[in-house]
Amino acid sequence: MTDLFTPSSQVLAQQIVEQIERGAFDAAEQAANDARGQYPDDAELARLHGVALLQLQRPADAVKVLEQAAQLAPQSVEVQCNLGSARLANGEADDAIEYLRAALRQSPGHPAILLTLGNALMAAARFQHARESYAMATHGAPDHPGLRLNLAAAELELGNVDQARTHTDEALQLHPRFDAAYALRGRILQTQGNGPEASRAWLQAERLSPRNPQYPLAAGQVLEDAGQFAVAAEAYERALRLNPNDGRALSQLLFLRRRLWDWHDLDALSGRLQAAVNDGTAVVSPFTMLAEDVDAAMHLKTAKAFAAVIEEQTAALRKQQAFSHAKPAPDNAIRVGFVADGFNDHATGLLVVAMFEALANDEDLDLHLFATTPDDGGSIRCRLAAVTTMHDVSALNHAQVAQRIHDTGVEVLVDLNGYSGRDNAELFALRPAPIQVNWLAYPGSMGAPWLDYLVADKITVPDELRGHVSEKLVRLPRCYQPNDNTREVAQPPSRAACGLPEQGTVFACFNNSYKINPAAFARMMLVLQQVPDSVLWLLGGMDGADDRLRAAASAAGIAPERLVFLPRLPHAEYLAHYLNADLFLDTLPYNAHTTASDALWAGCPVLTCTGHTFAGRVATSLLLQLGLPELVCEDEEAFIAMATQLGNDREALATLRQHLSQQRTQSSLFDMQGFASDFRRALQAMSARYRIGRMPADLDL
Repeated sequence: MTDLFTPSSQVLAQQIVEQIERGAFDAAEQAANDARGQYPDDAELARLHGVALLQLQRPADAVKVLEQAAQLAPQSVEVQCNLGSARLANGEADDAIEYLRAALRQSPGHPAILLTLGNALMAAARFQHARESYAMATHGAPDHPGLRLNLAAAELELGNVDQARTHTDEALQLHPRFDAAYALRGRILQTQGNGPEASRAWLQAERLSPRNPQYPLAAGQVLEDAGQFAVAAEAYERALRLNPNDGRALSQLLFLRRRLWDWHDLDALSGRLQAAVNDGTAVVSPFTMLAEDVDAAMHLKTAKAFAAVIEEQTAALRKQQAFSHAKPAPDNAIRVGFVADGFNDHATGLLVVAMFEALANDEDLDLHLFATTPDDGGSIRCRLAAVTTMHDVSALNHAQVAQRIHDTGVEVLVDLNGYSGRDNAELFALRPAPIQVNWLAYPGSMGAPWLDYLVADKITVPDELRGHVSEKLVRLPRCYQPNDNTREVAQPPSRAACGLPEQGTVFACFNNSYKINPAAFARMMLVLQQVPDSVLWLLGGMDGADDRLRAAASAAGIAPERLVFLPRLPHAEYLAHYLNADLFLDTLPYNAHTTASDALWAGCPVLTCTGHTFAGRVATSLLLQLGLPELVCEDEEAFIAMATQLGNDREALATLRQHLSQQRTQSSLFDMQGFASDFRRALQAMSARYRIGRMPADLDL
């Protein structure tokens, strides 16, 4: 018998509902637990207890409690939906689907059950069925904006972008201040390549829900892609204030500060980033870590943590696609696929085009390129399409690209992006090919279970770094980076037209701005101090970056006018400007890669310092193959001394330029027939092991 002063179960339930609505989930869980002690047979109290546990991210406990609620109220649709959601949150998507389908048989067409079932089907990557479930639910609840939005999300996963846009617009007509609908609109617009509209959609979502850190983070990524660096940095700062442990916001903010030469709080941000990776409290972009002064072990740890998240996120879709691979006949040509966003007038395309031309008539290889960006109409895309089978997959999502690759029968699939550019991690995690390879754009191990091999060389990955590579290692007998040896170097404009002095040494560093960190810049300033009348020629930055660097030069005692900035130019024009540069000063911890190849091909000597990671050893590999070990320094002091000596010795610089002029036709660095032959041998070795049933293994060619 209940005491007169004991609240009724309905009163207690209402109090718990109010706590849940306030976000006081700990208090709600405690109150529900206590109330159930008084009313153990009350299904609603058990249900609310389960809801509170679910909000506290205790899905296993929520499942147990909600199963008790279901025994008490087997016909309750609310309990059925909550239990389905709890099972889904507990990683039991298939069980949730079966349970909700049984509930649907009890209550045919019930929109709440159909909605929850659709959510479970989405989690299981059964997007077609999810779409059907959401669509049926809209008949019973035509004015439910969340249903329209979920239907849009299912269409987007199925690659039906226009239909997704329509349903998102419908959701906004029903609920004009629906933040999640603006967020999905942002995703759709990104997919369509409409960056400005996408950023506006994400920023509107942020205005409507200013406490959600995902919105400024997504807005920052779109703004950064559009080159609006300062505004993007502000967005990352807002995301980080809302969620100080967000590794993505932290790493992107730090990387963007480096791109902007905005060095305030740089050491503190870098320290936070490294501590978060070491502690395992944050997952960050592995590419951004390449610009930090850390060792190869840290690079691998970062990559493994990032890959583990991708592996988990793609598990359901991988299970649905379930690709199997039939072994080719022994005499079949090796069908090799290459995936990149750079099969245009882009660093990747410029590096690989001559190699593909050298392989064009090889009957042992069948080359397929999968371009994730549209045709820019340029000469590189045209040359590549002439010697390979080009697949424009820019309008497809990861699942669709994976299906295309699998249907093409690719045996060896090469990821030319890695974690850089439009990274292909989700695509490769679906395992569309039996042999998958990391090569070229991402200089390091990807720490990913879906990659079998990393292509490198003995300089970029010497034996002492082998332990920091998760893939099997294929080391070419030459520098792993190919070159286009057909490039024409035009006549440059005069020095005066470039803003350079007619006399005096011109040091150049056309590396991306994020590679020029305070330490690298300080080395360059010390060189300028010791080489009278010299200048430093750099690529111009964005959003006031040039002025910040001039101020840093002044602080180092160097007249700011001794820094000269080159605007972004078409590649052929940019290449010609190297003829006005005397010596390229390289950077650490991230070397010049494509940029070093450009400089050397154009006859400008490159001075480098050998780093302790793949990213910091590429220029060394290029120079050693070119026969210029004198330009490879072991430490910072040697680098400064050599740069100073050469900067004050016009004859030595002229000799180096003459040597480079000869090496264009004589050095194996620019021998693309030889490179193609080595690369063919690497592909054949990978294929042969697979075809005879052997596991991938390290291969030194």
